[in-house]
Amino acid sequence: MLKKNIHIMKNSTAILTGAYGAIGKAIAEGLANQKYNLTLIGRNERLLENLTEKLKQSTGNSHIFFYAIDLSRKQEIENFAREWNKPLDLLVNNAATTPRSREETLEGIELQFATNVLGYFWMTQYFHPFMTGRDDARIVNVASYWAGDLELDDLEFKIRRYNNDTAYRQTKQANRMLTAALAEKLADKNIAVLAAHPGDVNSKLSNNLGYGGWESPEQGAATPLFCATDPSLKGITGKYFENQAQTPCRFSQDKEAVKKLFEICESY
Repeated sequence: MLKKNIHIMKNSTAILTGAYGAIGKAIAEGLANQKYNLTLIGRNERLLENLTEKLKQSTGNSHIFFYAIDLSRKQEIENFAREWNKPLDLLVNNAATTPRSREETLEGIELQFATNVLGYFWMTQYFHPFMTGRDDARIVNVASYWAGDLELDDLEFKIRRYNNDTAYRQTKQANRMLTAALAEKLADKNIAVLAAHPGDVNSKLSNNLGYGGWESPEQGAATPLFCATDPSLKGITGKYFENQAQTPCRFSQDKEAVKKLFEICESY
């Protein structure tokens, strides 16, 4: 269960990516209930529209909108940012994919790395200017405890044989490492960057990896929502959370690897 000392964020603005997945829906409902001015992001316009209308009805929050883009494509994120014209208090990077065979974007980037890592990086790159100067601006990267196997010299599985579980694990390691890097980069702008493990939820993503899940979507959303909204975390940045508690992240301690990963992401 989400801790009770959350605060109602009237007139605060949020963007959530990966909004119509199992965990995404639960995060969206939590933010809508807290009266955020909320924009839902994903690729499927029909699913976004359906979710938007359901949330408006179930939460009584009329300030819910949607925008369909492919988060694996930098140009689409840049175009979305050009149309954005208001301050932003919260960005939740949640979108992820786990294709069973190796796929590439139209730009020739391996799809998991493009969506799960570069999508987070590009959303932060293009939207953090709208967060500068806000009282409690936060970026929450939905990562995972299921992380590892990152090879900086083969992030796109051009050398290794592609395995979607291995590819997923390395993207979640990258999310945690980039959280530390981005927290340092954005510290002078007073923007906090946190990473959160969402829990083990039965979803299309987990099924693609060969797993089920024993937690409800609401339980899975609890830690991302805690990182996004709990007032006790104001001013805390660069940290990783599991079960609504700050947890040491060994990946973020490797400063040289963190720096190299950031530079690689910048190069795309």
